[in-house]
Amino acid sequence: MLIDFGGNSSSVLEEIGEVGRAMIGVANKFVLTSIFMWAAPIAILYAFNHNLFPGSNDLSPESMTLWSGILAVISVNVVIALYIYSAMKEPSDKHEPDPKFLADAKASIKQPGQTEAESSSDRAKQE
Repeated sequence: MLIDFGGNSSSVLEEIGEVGRAMIGVANKFVLTSIFMWAAPIAILYAFNHNLFPGSNDLSPESMTLWSGILAVISVNVVIALYIYSAMKEPSDKHEPDPKFLADAKASIKQPGQTEAESSSDRAKQE
């Protein structure tokens, strides 16, 4: 896919830069985790219903339903925990906050002793 930026044709990945690549990586990780969050419990339920787990033949239908449900819930929690772990392992220097966002956030913090009415009138004056 090519995009024309003022006569220069280059690929989309070259134009989006480092931040865009990081966002694509985050999106890919999220999609993959979402797929596992659906696939793991369904696979566990399928395996129990088709007696693929050793010893599941000996269980009553109520016990089979109970154990398959418990294991399905645990599998979703394991997937979530792995997603959180992988997010925590990302290097923190890779994520720089937006300077404009930080400036706006600091400006939006109310000063000590300022009432809500004063804050509202200050915002109206700024607009």
